[in-house]
Amino acid sequence: MLRRRRRFAEVVERQLDLFATDEADLLEEAGAADDAWSRSPKDETEERFGEYQLVVDALADRLYDVREAYASTLDDETADEYRSAFTRAATKRFRRFAALLED
Repeated sequence: MLRRRRRFAEVVERQLDLFATDEADLLEEAGAADDAWSRSPKDETEERFGEYQLVVDALADRLYDVREAYASTLDDETADEYRSAFTRAATKRFRRFAALLED
């Protein structure tokens, strides 16, 4: 089982590194939106949360796209192993943006 987990470790790590680089602006925007939501006055909380959620959803969609683009090149069984490895690693590294992967 350990070998199966490590089978995709290197490719997934590289994909997540590229994701972090490619989406650096959006990740920064997510941090700023989270701060704005957390610090907003009570009457602005709902609006700020909505803005934050839009950025989170965009990042989640992009993580999903990265995973599925690579998985589509694999046979079904191997793709399932890869998806599992990617989801585990992405959840560990980008927890709040990886919820879509677990669906």
